[in-house]
Amino acid sequence: MRVCLLASGSKGNSLFVESDGTRVLIDAGLSAREIVRRLAVIKVEPADLDGLFISHEHVDHVRGVGVLARKYRLPVHVSYPTHHEVRQGFGDAAVVEFESGYSFGFRDLLIDPFPITHDACDPVGFTIESKEGKVGVATDLGTATRLVADKLKGCRVLVLESNHDEEMLMGGPYPWHLKQRIKSRHGHLSNNDSAALLAEVLHPGLDGLFLAHLSEVNNDPVVAKEVAENLLVAQTTCSPRLIVGDQYRPSETLTL
Repeated sequence: MRVCLLASGSKGNSLFVESDGTRVLIDAGLSAREIVRRLAVIKVEPADLDGLFISHEHVDHVRGVGVLARKYRLPVHVSYPTHHEVRQGFGDAAVVEFESGYSFGFRDLLIDPFPITHDACDPVGFTIESKEGKVGVATDLGTATRLVADKLKGCRVLVLESNHDEEMLMGGPYPWHLKQRIKSRHGHLSNNDSAALLAEVLHPGLDGLFLAHLSEVNNDPVVAKEVAENLLVAQTTCSPRLIVGDQYRPSETLTL
């Protein structure tokens, strides 16, 4: 199993997951050219990808989908409402629609798109399961519902949003309406919210933890990592590898 955050932040997001011989991207929010460049950094050819999975329609998650899918003949898996919002950008790419809340098979993987709260038409998180274990992805959510916590239990690798430090957000330069949007149930998880979610899903089999979608303005990677580390050192259940995503370069690749 290999997992790498190719990009993570408000300017573009993409996650590479390889398990059981299948290679997929969760979101493609950079240009197709930049995604290809970052795949090369981790020694992956775009032609070796097997599919794309889309969490929601915001441009920082779909910017490169159409070009990437058409050029490399990749199937795009997306919910019907999200596809309806962005169908023009996908062009004549091969699209496979799924329904949020219903798992489905893809090659040797079991994909479970579960509903999350965000200001998009039909946003989802994902679990990707194979015989090598389960990867859970929960970013761009304003609150961690009971369903989200239940879906993320038992994962070998977690990719969790840690968007902002609450004090930095409220004391920062954003206008009040944007601060309220970020803090709302349909916005983004703070570092503390992310740690609270992590505390609910810790288990002995957790090997890797990625902190994702950090705000460049309202967060600091050192602060976000410290909040997660404080939780991890206070418990004896597990000791996962902790990796912080970056907007401008691929993260460390977690190889299990």
